[in-house]
Formats: sequence, C-alpha cells, structure tokens
Amino acid sequence: MLNLTEGNETNLIWRFALPMLLGNVFQQLYNVVDSIVVGNYLGDAALAAVGASFPILFVLISLVIGIANGTTVIIAQYFGAKRFDKIKQAIGTLFSMLLVASVIVAVIGFFFTEAIFRLIKLPEEVIPDATTYLIIILSASVTMFGFNGTSAILRGLGDSKTPLYFLIIATLANIVLDLLFVIVFHWGITGVAVATVISHTISFILSMIYLNRTQEIIRFSSEMFTFDKEIFKKSVEIGLPTGIQQMAVALGMTALLGIVNSFGTNTIAAYTVAGRIDSFAMMPAMNFSMALSTFVGQNLGANKKERVAKGLKSTLLITTLISIVFSAIAMLGGKIIMGFFTQDVEVINIGAEYFLIVSGFYIAFSVMFSINGVFRGAGDTIIPMFITLFALWAIRVPISYFLSDTWGAAGIWWGIPIAWIAGTVFSIIYFRTGRWKKKVIVKHDEK
Repeated sequence: MLNLTEGNETNLIWRFALPMLLGNVFQQLYNVVDSIVVGNYLGDAALAAVGASFPILFVLISLVIGIANGTTVIIAQYFGAKRFDKIKQAIGTLFSMLLVASVIVAVIGFFFTEAIFRLIKLPEEVIPDATTYLIIILSASVTMFGFNGTSAILRGLGDSKTPLYFLIIATLANIVLDLLFVIVFHWGITGVAVATVISHTISFILSMIYLNRTQEIIRFSSEMFTFDKEIFKKSVEIGLPTGIQQMAVALGMTALLGIVNSFGTNTIAAYTVAGRIDSFAMMPAMNFSMALSTFVGQNLGANKKERVAKGLKSTLLITTLISIVFSAIAMLGGKIIMGFFTQDVEVINIGAEYFLIVSGFYIAFSVMFSINGVFRGAGDTIIPMFITLFALWAIRVPISYFLSDTWGAAGIWWGIPIAWIAGTVFSIIYFRTGRWKKKVIVKHDEK
C-alpha cells in the first residue's frame, strides 16, 4: 500500500497514477481490438453496433460505479487516519451493494436493451447486432462490478498496481479470444461479446484468488458481505452525485448518439472509432484525477491540507503535457488512425474531421478533470455534478443539435469542446471559493 501523505507530491501522484493508466490502456486496448476485428471482418454496421452499445452500457453501470467511488474516498480517508476497523466495514458494505446491483442491472439490460436502441433511433440494420452484443456483456455484470469494486478498494488503500496485472491478463485473453471466435469460429458479433465476458471473468477470479492469499484486510470470507448502514449512507452521500453525474454523461452520450444516428451508419461507425481514440486521449486526465482524489483523501484524513494545492499543480502539469502530445497525434494523423479500423473512405474522412475539431481541446478536458479530482477527494461531489449536468445538457447537447442542422456532423463535434471549456471555467470558479474543504469526512481539531 502506498502512503501518499509523505514525500514529493509529483513523484507520489505519478507512481500511483501510472499503474492505473497502464491498466486502462490495456482495458481500452481490448476495446480497440474489438473495433479493429469488427470493422475489418464484420463490416461498418457491426462496428456501429459495438459503438452504439457503449453509451447504453455506461448508463446502466454508472450509478453503481459512482457509489463505489464514494466508498473509495471513505477508505482513503480512513486509511490516512489509520482506522482499519472502519476500512473492513466499508469493504463489506461495498461488496454487498455490488452483488445486489449487478443482478438488477443484468435484468434491466436483458428486458429493455432492444427498446432503448429503438428509442434512440438506431438504424434498423444495426439493432440486432447491438442488442445481442449488449445483452451478452450485461450477463457478466457480477464479475464486471466485482472487479471494479476490488480495484476501487485497492485504490483507496493506495495500491494501484495489483489491478494492472490482471487487466494485462484480461487484455491478452480478449485479443486471443476475439481472433479465435470471429476469424476461426465465425461467431460474428456474438464472438466479440463472449470474448469480452470471458476476459472480465478471468480477471475477476484471478484477482480474488490473489487477494485472498495475500491481503488480510480484504480476504474473501462471509464478513466481506457485512453491511453497515452508516457507511453505506455516507458512500451514497459522496458517491451518488458522482454516479448521477456519470449517468448524466452517459445519457448525454446517448442523446448525442441519437443525433449521430440521423446521419447514417457511416457516421455512427466513424464516431465509434473516434470515441475509441478519444478514450486513449482522455485516460491520462481521468487516471491522474483518480490518483489525485486518493492523494487528497489521504492528506485531508491526515490533516495535511497544505499538500492538496501542491498535488493539484503537479497533476495539472503532467496531464497538460500529455494532452498536448495526444492532440498533435490526433490532429496530424487522423486519417492514418481511421485506416486501421476501416477501409471505407467516407468513414475515414468523417473520423478525421472529428479529430481536427475535438482533439485540440484535450487540455480543457484535462484541467476540468484534475480540479474535479480535488473535489472528490475531499468528499464534495454535489457541485461538480451540477457543473457537469449544466455543461452537458445546457451546452453540449443543444449546441450539437442546432449546429448539426447547418454544419452537418461537424456541428455535432463542435458541441463537445465547447462543453469542456464551459465545465472547466465553472470548475475553476468553484475551486477558488474553497467551499469543497468543508466536506471532509475525518474531522480534526483546528489549532
């Protein structure tokens, strides 16, 4: 476990974030492999089906993952305060919640997936594959939530390396199974989904076996499913706004997809590929933001408030430099990148246009996420939730809708960076008020 309350802030945040970043690179890698295999062997319609499934999946899991992240904050602050008894109670409460939630999500997904796709007016030729893909993915929600929960616990305890090892295994398994099921067995979109499910399950089972043998504090037993009402209440209080925020983002992505759908299968396919590359570009900001949240949580729990601003400055410097690199790659090499996924010239041109418009604003996204990482680490998630809701629903979706009438698909793409800039401005304003400092869970006497 990594103690983030002592030592150089930049080095600590880098050391803690890097394994998470590498883990997410591998996680996104097998999403990219899915898209490359689907685009080259199953066609643009199947590629569009995979892309259309992700916003819906995000909607169904975001609320639960948000509450799990609330528990991460609690664990981080208790760890900073050396309250190990409370850490065990928080872990048991989290696993109990995830078990129930996984069943609910699987049932909802099974019965309503096709209706949702029709509601957002997904092209008829895409719906069968999209429905099949998403239902299979949701059938493994127990292991998907279980692995996310284990990773959240370890992050709160300062361990970001262990999840990385199992994500690497899952990625390699997914790549091999993708090629086997699609190219050799000819299972189509079903093979892609089954490969992902098996990979998730392998990573979860292996992580539980490893943790049961090496980490006493999270050893698997009947006590792991004990439920503490007060901790759950606090987890919901902290995590629910984040969950609602993520759900609102997912719904916004779905609404945006509804606009994209009106431009046809080629535009959906291009948007799918561009979204995969966007995920790579945004990962550093997201992971360093998560690292900063744990850093802030531990230091506020240890009553070392002066380290928070230093941690934020370090995070902003790192994520800004990384964003500049990704912006240059996406803007200069957009067509080359698209060519890995499809040979359709129209799809390639649409994707390249997306990169020219959106990728220049990755820095704004990074600044927004970094500042929000401070808020989450302090336990203040309500105001950031409202900032995200406003930027998404009052700015991004309306602007994308209205500009698409005159500028076509390019108008949709312009709504994305405009919303990022608005969210960044509002986050900076709230940070400067200092009100987020009042939300700390572990209270200390002021001297």
